[in-house]
Amino acid sequence: MNKSVSIGYDTKAILSEFMEEVWNNGNLDVVDKFISPPYVIHHDPGDPWEGQSLDLATFKKRVLYSRQIFPDLHFTVHEIVGEGDKVAISWYLHGTQKGDMEGLPATGKRVKVSGLTIYYFSNGKITGHWQIVDRLGFVQQYSQ
Repeated sequence: MNKSVSIGYDTKAILSEFMEEVWNNGNLDVVDKFISPPYVIHHDPGDPWEGQSLDLATFKKRVLYSRQIFPDLHFTVHEIVGEGDKVAISWYLHGTQKGDMEGLPATGKRVKVSGLTIYYFSNGKITGHWQIVDRLGFVQQYSQ
């Protein structure tokens, strides 16, 4: 039984639209349509906001930060699975590093990095995530 349908909203569809509109298109005007603060980053080593609870303004700053480093940032969702108020996606981030990251000056190189994120929902809105990213793969591409 697909629990995402039985709870009254389709969390997979919501997450797909969120990834496209907010992360891929950089449309910050629709963040409040998808995010219910506080947005909790339960686990995301290497993320400057790891372990924090974000309001909408801070969530938008987080998106802008990523898009300043990778102005052409694009997430390709490989797989999406969900049950109830949890949806997991495996993804590839594609982008050209045009901005500095802590300890890693801009290179102008195009990278492809994989990751897995579990998103948490409440009443049809995203309330946080738990994420792992192939940061070693990124650093290896960075140094080539």
